[in-house]
Amino acid sequence: MKEEFLHYVWKHKLFNTSKLRTTNHISLTILNFGFHNHNSGPDFLNSKIELNGQVWFGNVEIHLKSSDWYAHHHEEDENYDAVILHVVWEHDEDVYMKDNSPLPTLELKERVDHKLIEKYHHLQYKTQQWIPCEREMHSVSSFVLDNWFERLFIERLERKSIFIRKLLDDSNNDWEAVLFVMLAKNFGLKVNADAFLSLAKSISFKVLRKVQDDSVKLTALFFGQAGFLSEKIESSYHLSLKKEYEYLKHKHQLTPVSKNQFQFFRMRPSNFPTIRIAQLVGLYHKHQNLFSELMVVKNMIEVYELFKIEVDGFWETHYTFTKESKKRKKRFSKSFLDLLIINTVIPLQFCYQKTLNEFDAAPLFEKMKQLQSERNSIILKFSELKIEAKNAFESQALLELKNNYCAPKRCLECAIGNQLLRN
Repeated sequence: MKEEFLHYVWKHKLFNTSKLRTTNHISLTILNFGFHNHNSGPDFLNSKIELNGQVWFGNVEIHLKSSDWYAHHHEEDENYDAVILHVVWEHDEDVYMKDNSPLPTLELKERVDHKLIEKYHHLQYKTQQWIPCEREMHSVSSFVLDNWFERLFIERLERKSIFIRKLLDDSNNDWEAVLFVMLAKNFGLKVNADAFLSLAKSISFKVLRKVQDDSVKLTALFFGQAGFLSEKIESSYHLSLKKEYEYLKHKHQLTPVSKNQFQFFRMRPSNFPTIRIAQLVGLYHKHQNLFSELMVVKNMIEVYELFKIEVDGFWETHYTFTKESKKRKKRFSKSFLDLLIINTVIPLQFCYQKTLNEFDAAPLFEKMKQLQSERNSIILKFSELKIEAKNAFESQALLELKNNYCAPKRCLECAIGNQLLRN
């Protein structure tokens, strides 16, 4: 048994409230249960009760045992002076206020349905299961799931916004610079995300803007900062970029990152960091104000159109600087673009709209529903549990559910857990 379960029982009135009496046999009526306080201090604030016909206003504190009042040293904390009712699972000791009057105490042990307790224990203590409700989740109504998925998706965007706001602070609210950092990070996918993030942060966006319309300078800047021009390679293309980068490095006092951060091992050639950097060059050479363009797109077709770019001709016959390969266009795959939209474009649109107080959830939901669901181990496992993600909106919601509700067993805060407990 955990205190959070008692909070849940009190908040949702899941106990027998008829003929209530305190532990010292005073008649009790709950007129207002108060609101849940998630900060320091009593658990429920602004409650209202009636004791022997007298109405009291104040706060409610909840513990597993009455003696926890002293174990937590509440008698020494003035924040608890306004507590009017002590709600406990088990009354094991009388508690007194500073004026030596007994603190009214309500014991819940005999007032909570045993089936509710059994369900709670089932969710909390079945450690061998992938998620606590894996055998019952499929029985939850679609209405509950749909509404909960919307809340989960927004929560996921809120969490991603923390990173965006930090980037805004670092860039003096330059949204174009923030987009560049986020795009670069996600160009690296999971394996090279940190390396690409380091690369993007090593490049002042002011410098990028100055060379953006010159593809050679832009290419030299990106590959030079990534450390790929520090090698001795007998290639006219490599040598020309190296010469250009040395000039930029001296002029703008640049410090490159180590190319050893970038991983090639066991990667498909199309995902090689050299190819992703070349594509990033193509994207920023084509679009001078990419953020502004992305913020006004109405549908996915327009987004895909913005990402139609060409890489330098050298990269059509190479995956690295040293080895020539069969000529091939190095365009973005749809699956890669969808990941960029999910992890960069949508979170930025969300954060930007919130900043302008113009947030409208429906268009963002609709865009996400036009994208295919991600295919990863978590989504595949949910599929085995008969919970199919039909699109990226649902797969993102399921990722949030697994990582931030199921894994820490926040079943009492989860709409699915709530329905299963109270069904």
